[in-house]
Amino acid sequence: MAAEPPAAPEADKPDGDKRALRADARRNRDRLVEVAAAAFAEHGLDTSLEDIARRAGVGIGTLYRHFPTREHLVEVTYRREVEALIAAADELAAAGPPDAALAEWMQRFVGYIATKRGMADSLRILLTTKSELFAPSSGLLPLALKRLVDAAIADGSIRGDVDSADVLHALSATYSTPDTPDWQARSRRLVSLLMDGLRWGAARGR
Repeated sequence: MAAEPPAAPEADKPDGDKRALRADARRNRDRLVEVAAAAFAEHGLDTSLEDIARRAGVGIGTLYRHFPTREHLVEVTYRREVEALIAAADELAAAGPPDAALAEWMQRFVGYIATKRGMADSLRILLTTKSELFAPSSGLLPLALKRLVDAAIADGSIRGDVDSADVLHALSATYSTPDTPDWQARSRRLVSLLMDGLRWGAARGR
């Protein structure tokens, strides 16, 4: 029986095979970033790359092919979390009442902070070497919150003297919450209280 021919290298494979390979690689990469965000939020600085690869259902070699260093993975994950939070502002605004959209976005902000805290060491390294990573979010994230706050003020569902910059400052304070097992739950309760304060004395509620 004739021997099986060796597998063709990627460059010599039919276009359909190459597209399938690229699609599979993209799925692996997206899955790794998704799992990394959850792992950093759940385990914080103790998160290991080996655990991320295992939870994503790939080998550690696959992870390193996509993300040669921990900082590379953190950079992509951080950017994904910021972009998702910015996009959520418009999605939530289109899905329900302005105050409900604002309340849900503020809770999602806590999840973003949880992931950010879990990447703190790597983010500090990136801040000193690739500060442009943080430049887009420095303007777009506050604008996303401002759109939600302004809509809720116009709707009369939160008080009219609210400054979105103050709200963002209060939300960002959760980053410094003591690292106890219940810090996320406690932060979410505080955010709910903050939302109650924004609604207190609103024109619609009088």
